[in-house]
Amino acid sequence: MNQHLRRKLTLRAHGHQVVFVKQAHERIQHVWMKAFLWALYLPDYPDVAVEVGVGDRYKPDVVQTDALRGRPEFWGEAGRVGAEKITDLVQRYPHTHLAIAKWDTTLTPFIETVEDAVHDGDRHAPVDLLRFAPDAADRYVDDSGRVSLTFDDVVWTRVHNAAPFSP
Repeated sequence: MNQHLRRKLTLRAHGHQVVFVKQAHERIQHVWMKAFLWALYLPDYPDVAVEVGVGDRYKPDVVQTDALRGRPEFWGEAGRVGAEKITDLVQRYPHTHLAIAKWDTTLTPFIETVEDAVHDGDRHAPVDLLRFAPDAADRYVDDSGRVSLTFDDVVWTRVHNAAPFSP
């Protein structure tokens, strides 16, 4: 069974299951990055959802909202995210843990963008930048759809200011 060609992927992690749908215009790597963000952050954000709008002009790829106010507590972006959007999210959501995932590309320009945006604002939550290797799907998803990876398995960095943070 070749998971890379399927339109729908039923994936499991940490006792949860989600069906990921690959849109016609979407690269499979984008779907994998959403799945990996979901699996990596699920232990800290047990109600994290995929492709759910939050009433913003941007729609997060992966998100968990505050049950009382509906504001994002965690916001994950996968793939193409420009400097303008990164800066906007970093500054408008200072209490939201942000994660930006890239597929087989250097994180350096994105780290610089985040550091500049954090420096100009008053953030209380971190911004994580993650890089997934080109063979990540083969390495971290088994034939039954179980996603198994940790932060030790990926290249990542956390940018934050001096404000304390706990999810």
